[in-house]
Amino acid sequence: MSFQKFPRHLLSIRDLSREEMLKLITRSAEIKHDYKKRFANRENVQLGGLEGQNVAMIFNKRSTRTRVSVETAVNTLGGNCMFLGKDDIQLGVNESFYDTSKVISSMVAGVVARVNKYSDVANFAQHASCPVINGLCDTFHPLQALADLLTIQEAFGTFKNLKLAWIGDANNVLHDLMIACAKAGIDTTIANPKNVEIRSDILNLVRESSKETNAKHIISHDPAAAVRDADIVVTDTWISMGQEAERQARLKQFAGFQVTEKIMQLAKPHCKFMHCMPRHPEEVSDGVFYGPNSLVFQEAENRKWTTVAALEALVVNRGNI
Repeated sequence: MSFQKFPRHLLSIRDLSREEMLKLITRSAEIKHDYKKRFANRENVQLGGLEGQNVAMIFNKRSTRTRVSVETAVNTLGGNCMFLGKDDIQLGVNESFYDTSKVISSMVAGVVARVNKYSDVANFAQHASCPVINGLCDTFHPLQALADLLTIQEAFGTFKNLKLAWIGDANNVLHDLMIACAKAGIDTTIANPKNVEIRSDILNLVRESSKETNAKHIISHDPAAAVRDADIVVTDTWISMGQEAERQARLKQFAGFQVTEKIMQLAKPHCKFMHCMPRHPEEVSDGVFYGPNSLVFQEAENRKWTTVAALEALVVNRGNI
């Protein structure tokens, strides 16, 4: 067990050592198995640890999986959730991040913040007196990356000798997934359109994260080359919240990057497909998304179990993973 200064925050997978990340995945699997066993036996499914405590959910962006997973995760730990939408509090409007952070964190055991800019969640965490977990920002999405790793582990039983191919945008989901794969030892090949580049600071984090595992990462602009011999193919939305006005331009930009049955046939026969959702048909065909090798709904459910593990580690166990 590694003792850390309290509060400890999770703003990106980069905040976790390789050992800590793997421990969270293992704990997530344990929680999921124990919960389902108890549920099947009609036993009490609450783990406890947050009884009489509250977790604030600061959501500047709407959500399905993040909201449901956080609320059910807090309930599983015996706590209460306080949902604070963008129209409910003064954050960034009539009150500074410093003031809002000091006030909210003094009244709750933890905060999950789903915001626009990374600087927003970073500034909030800097002044908070309780743990802050990044529920999504423009640069990182750590809870999604943890759920993706849990899903891969369930599908393959290991992270060794696996290749993951990403087809599509260079976004927040990809950033943390690349870092997570590097720490886990999963090789990645990325196919983005020629005018879509992965940030150099993110690539530096990926290189740093792969030092223990020697995981490889290859950047290309050819979906067919990227998926060749892949064990997992992943994509995400091309039009994120706030980009709706750019829809036609984005669709043109990503022409030829839809994941189809033809593309999947270039990968290994057992190749699995993943998508963090919400999904749009231009990103992936129905045959792949709903096909027998798709893990998308298992992946979505796993958002709950990794959120329980993260809250348990950071809030209940005070940052000791």
